Amino acid sequence: MKKKITISDIARELNTTASTVSRALSDDSRISKAKKKLVWKKVSELQYQPNSIASALRKGKSNVIGVIVPTSDRQFFASFIRGIEEIVREEGYRLIICQSDEQYDKECTSIDSLLNIRVDGIIASVAKNTVDFSHFKKIESQGVPLVLFDRVIETMNVNLVYSDDYYGAYRAVSHLIEQGCRRIAHFAGKQHIHIYQNRLKGYLQAIRDHHLPVDDELIIETDLIHDTYSILEIGKVLAKKLSEMPERPDAIFSSSDFAAMGALQFFKENNIAVPDEMALVGYSNDFSSSVIEPSLTTLDQHTSHMGNEAARHFLYQIITKPEYFKPRKTLLKPELVIRNSSLRRNVIPT
Repeated sequence: MKKKITISDIARELNTTASTVSRALSDDSRISKAKKKLVWKKVSELQYQPNSIASALRKGKSNVIGVIVPTSDRQFFASFIRGIEEIVREEGYRLIICQSDEQYDKECTSIDSLLNIRVDGIIASVAKNTVDFSHFKKIESQGVPLVLFDRVIETMNVNLVYSDDYYGAYRAVSHLIEQGCRRIAHFAGKQHIHIYQNRLKGYLQAIRDHHLPVDDELIIETDLIHDTYSILEIGKVLAKKLSEMPERPDAIFSSSDFAAMGALQFFKENNIAVPDEMALVGYSNDFSSSVIEPSLTTLDQHTSHMGNEAARHFLYQIITKPEYFKPRKTLLKPELVIRNSSLRRNVIPT
């Protein structure tokens, strides 16, 4: 293995001190232009690569932001990361992306690693299995800017950027009722996760506000945080269960686009017409929701904008003195994107 070149190696080659080389590389005014030229020439010859971590330790600033996501292979999180980069790139920041894989232990390890390399801030979405938040409180206690997004910890006094899931669910169910649906099932996520709690609350309130009975049998709690294939299969299984009820529902509001797509596949295979016999609304506006047949009505959370806002919250905290800093909380309204899976014939939306 080739030996890594250090500042000391460059200093030895030039018969000078490591501190002189370091100052030259930092464009220190105390070092002559001639000496700087010699140092940079030797850097090129020896192919020296600076140790960014060591530099961060010396300066107390790394120009790096750590981003922790449950998974990077979902359009939701990929779009969010792009939104962050659009803002912070112009300010000279780079991102380090960590995946928790929805595991508490990996989330803890990621936070420790990011703190050890002295990132300037951390932007994170909480893993589905996390119920102990002490590792996030460690970030706060060390004075490192923290922005939580999507799956947030509302009891922590930190920057938050999240979607109004209650509003999104209420809007979705109201739309289905406007289309003439009266028995609306709900694919609910695990209720220890606040986004799914709020979607269930929005569903229930819309049912009550339109003077329809709440039927607990139509509310199915399931784990909607898996790989895409598994969620599609969950959707198919749940659709089969609903279709076998003595009084079958006439619509489904799903907390996941992929579960809704799985249900759609089951209905097509079993000659249940969508939307006339079974209307469908999903959540998240994944790209595939617009290209399936029929196209899926869904809630767009505007994740790129969410990433923009998270980045702005971080930059605000960086430039604000701690004694004047007050965490910012941004609640974004999702947009109902109406497509063919919920538009019934001869019905004019109110």
